[in-house]
Amino acid sequence: MGASQASEELFDISHEDGVEAPLTDDEIRRTVAFVLAEEGVTRPCLVSVSLVGDGRIHELNREWRGVDRATDVISLECERPDDPDLADGEPCELGDIALAPAYIERQAAGFGTSPAAEFTLLLVHGTLHLLGYDHIEDADAEVMEAREDELVSALLGGAGLGHVTTTRHRGAEGA
Repeated sequence: MGASQASEELFDISHEDGVEAPLTDDEIRRTVAFVLAEEGVTRPCLVSVSLVGDGRIHELNREWRGVDRATDVISLECERPDDPDLADGEPCELGDIALAPAYIERQAAGFGTSPAAEFTLLLVHGTLHLLGYDHIEDADAEVMEAREDELVSALLGGAGLGHVTTTRHRGAEGA
C-alpha cells in the first residue's frame, strides 16, 4: 500500500525554540504516513513529533529509559492501531516521537551519512517502535533492521544507507 493510500493521519509537530530539522514538517508528515501505510495501518492515527535539543532529549532519556545521557530518538507508544477497544474508525493515539536534530547531525557525520538521511532513518525507527517493533533481542533487531532498510531505501529513492544496524547508535556513545 503506498503512502497516498494511507488512512487519515493527524500530526502534531513541535519545534523547541531554536531547533531546526534537516526535513521540513511536510517531509516529516509524509515519512510517518509512508511508514504507516507500508505497515498496513488503515485506522486514522494521531502522532506527535517533537524536535528537541540535546538537553531535552537527555531529560526524556533519563525519565523514560533510565539512561542519563542524550540520545538521537525516543518513542513513547500510547495505543496500537489494532487495539480491540477502539471503535471502528476511531482514531488511534499512536504515540510520541522525540528527535534531537543536532545530536543526529553529529551522529550522521560519524557514520558518513547526511543529516537528512540519518534523520529519515531515525524517524522511520521511531515510527516502527510505535507500531511494536523492538531491537532488544537479536532476532527482533534483525526483523526491525531489515524493515528499516526497506523503508529508508524506498523513501530515499533507492539511495538508502545500506544495511543499518540499529544498535550502531548506542556504540557511538559508548553505551
